[in-house]
Amino acid sequence: MEAISNLVSAINGLVWGPPMLVLILGVGLFLSLGLKLMPILRLGEGFRLMWKGRTGGDAENEGDIPPFQALMTALSATIGTGNIAGVATAVFLGGPGALFWMWLTALVGMATKYSEAVLAVNFREVDERGNYVGGPMYYIRNGLGKKWAWLGVLFAIFAAIAGFGIGNTVQANSVADVLQTNFALPHWLTGVILAVLVGLVLIGGIRRIGQVASALVPLMAVSYVVIGLVALAVNATELPAAFAMVFTDAFTGTAAEGGFAGAAVWAAIRFGVARGVFSNEAGLGSAPIAHAAAQTRNPINQGMVAMLGTFIDTIIVCTITGMVIITSGAWSSGESGAALTSNAFALGIPGGNYVVAVSLAIFAFTTILGWSFYGERSVEFLFGVKAIVPYRVLWILAIPIGATLNLGFVWLLADTLNAMMALPNLVALVLLSPVVFRLTREHFENQRKIGV
Repeated sequence: MEAISNLVSAINGLVWGPPMLVLILGVGLFLSLGLKLMPILRLGEGFRLMWKGRTGGDAENEGDIPPFQALMTALSATIGTGNIAGVATAVFLGGPGALFWMWLTALVGMATKYSEAVLAVNFREVDERGNYVGGPMYYIRNGLGKKWAWLGVLFAIFAAIAGFGIGNTVQANSVADVLQTNFALPHWLTGVILAVLVGLVLIGGIRRIGQVASALVPLMAVSYVVIGLVALAVNATELPAAFAMVFTDAFTGTAAEGGFAGAAVWAAIRFGVARGVFSNEAGLGSAPIAHAAAQTRNPINQGMVAMLGTFIDTIIVCTITGMVIITSGAWSSGESGAALTSNAFALGIPGGNYVVAVSLAIFAFTTILGWSFYGERSVEFLFGVKAIVPYRVLWILAIPIGATLNLGFVWLLADTLNAMMALPNLVALVLLSPVVFRLTREHFENQRKIGV
């Protein structure tokens, strides 16, 4: 087992090394420039389309769930441990400057997420059950042709397996740990409760997932942000210095302080970018699987809704977590992960650690739901609709197992497979970028002609 762990660790060092981080940022920057910064400049229009899409999509109504529910399903999979534990780990290992690189990853990642959703809707299919299916595996096969189909197969394999790690057992384990620490709830009981709740939702398929996500995600995200703002208000005098540290340490590194060992500029870049991608999943190829189910005939409109996922996840939620950690002074305490975030919130407001515990539990629950859908669509691509029910059963059974085991190796394997998911998707995004640019240009030209 040790030999396997060492091998996976070596592969992880390669796939999350400098070339991958450059590739993720490079593709995002390339798409941003090719789109003439449209995702950033038209952010307000994206929010307008999101609000408009709460109850349904275009008049033609092609698709399974409203655009808003598609976004919430995607957000359900991204807003999770990465926003609480991931941000804390980035700051612990890379210093406050890591937050700057998370922001940069998100800004270029908006163009990546937009392009993914545009391609997902444009190249989606209808399966034998009448459901709309799409994502990287479909836009690789339908957009690049049969000679590239193997790349789509690779993506589907990596996604189906990676889901059991990052989207299932790791989430269950995080919930079990935090509930045991704060409420003395046994790990096994947390696992059973989670498995039952997830099973009840999955029976209803994407429509039920969309309904649950659209109810839980906005409620918990807004609640977490509001409580975070209260904690920031308590330490308001520290905000100017905290922002200054984020920008200066991003380019100069962070000196040792308290229990913090110090970090070079490269550490800030590496952990900021890696944790940013872990949190918002821009470039990973997961979110477009959800957006392919949206009720719309317009890929551009759904792309503009999709890009909000990266903005909300990182620029809003991750920033709240990072700034609470920095302004509280807890970042130099020597703690890391969810424990660091809990400590920071507790220093800001009484009972702040309980807020983090409940938030993490609900965020992780919705992440399990979102990733179950990604895994189902991946196995359907590989084996057909007959594989969905067996995959769903395995998914539910894996939850209590994950809640009770030491998952150090699972974390490592999932992190590695996430990077391997990103590779086929990033290649496809570059090769299909002319399609994205053309569809975008035609859309806004038509809007100008009709005076919209």
